[in-house]
Amino acid sequence: MRSAGGFGRFLAVSGVVLAVAACGTAARQAGASAPAGAVRTTSPAASPAPAPSPTPTPEPRASAVPPSRPLPRYGNPNGHAAVPPAGRAVSTAHPDHVIGEGNAASCTSAAVVAAVAMGGVITFDCGPEPVTITMTQTANIVHGDVIVIDGGGKVTLSGGGKIRILDSDTCPGCWEQAGPRLIVQNMRFVDGYSGAHQVSGSADYGGGAIFVQGGQLTVVNSAFAGNGCYQYGPDLGGGAIRAYGMDMNTPVYLTDDTFRGNTCSNGGAVSGLYANFVLTNSLLAGNRAIGWGANPAQAGTPGGGSGGGVYTDGNNYNLVINDTVIRADGAREGGGAIFCVIDNGQGALTIENSNLHANPSGEFQNAPGIFDSLDGHDTQPTVIDSAVS
Repeated sequence: MRSAGGFGRFLAVSGVVLAVAACGTAARQAGASAPAGAVRTTSPAASPAPAPSPTPTPEPRASAVPPSRPLPRYGNPNGHAAVPPAGRAVSTAHPDHVIGEGNAASCTSAAVVAAVAMGGVITFDCGPEPVTITMTQTANIVHGDVIVIDGGGKVTLSGGGKIRILDSDTCPGCWEQAGPRLIVQNMRFVDGYSGAHQVSGSADYGGGAIFVQGGQLTVVNSAFAGNGCYQYGPDLGGGAIRAYGMDMNTPVYLTDDTFRGNTCSNGGAVSGLYANFVLTNSLLAGNRAIGWGANPAQAGTPGGGSGGGVYTDGNNYNLVINDTVIRADGAREGGGAIFCVIDNGQGALTIENSNLHANPSGEFQNAPGIFDSLDGHDTQPTVIDSAVS
């Protein structure tokens, strides 16, 4: 099931440009002492006459209405690739829960944890200035069909270098279930950390900012900086995001996102295991895979060190990089930019309209900054109108 990290070792290919179509703020700190219950549930006022049962909240639809004030734009500033509806931001005009009471002090870790546990559409009201909320407890998604968390371009969640920020695992032990659908948009995640080691029989490791097991994940116009996870482990990954055993009928969409300075054993920024990924109009820079010994771990090593930007593994999946920049990422072992291993079945790594530059691989690669393997054989990614050097 796992990749054979030794494939293609020392196949260093450098200084080559591939441009072919192949086959196939210093933000204000939110006060931690504010009331824990600063979450408003937006329900209609009581009526003196009996009211009909409320209509169930429909699934959010892609918003065609621009926000009332400009949002910060993350991702690749020159990225303009079309994005399917499932990969776009959604309207939060009618939230189910609002975190905060109009001031920074009311936006607390406890309020975030409470709102996320309730699910639904969640927004923030923390005052006019950007805020950083330092989490003292991981916010856990425990139920719900669709969960939307929208920071409005002003909210940063921090793990304080100690804890994972957001966890979605509503069905422990389940595998590739269709739900829930988690949508995160217009936010920053900094200094999240997952210190869990890779342990046999457990999948809950990696994902310093966001960990998702099963269901669907979309992250739009968000930034991840300084997040990390444990430094060793042959398949432990995702300094910022870890997606594991996802709904294989719907890709994990990362759209207009920025990943800077994230680290982990593998997948300095992003790690997927049994998950399709589509990265569109995004930017990955300065992320690192810091493990040692590859996968499977070589004798006398703890394993890891592949996929400085992106690390994916599994059966029958695709990894698509579209209108995205990956630069100055690095890996101690293989794939300074991307490590993609499809162990069994169909699938491909496709790079389109993108720029991958100066992503050193410490030990092995079979294209500049890339290690790509299918069914145990080194292969070449499909590269379309892209520069890879």
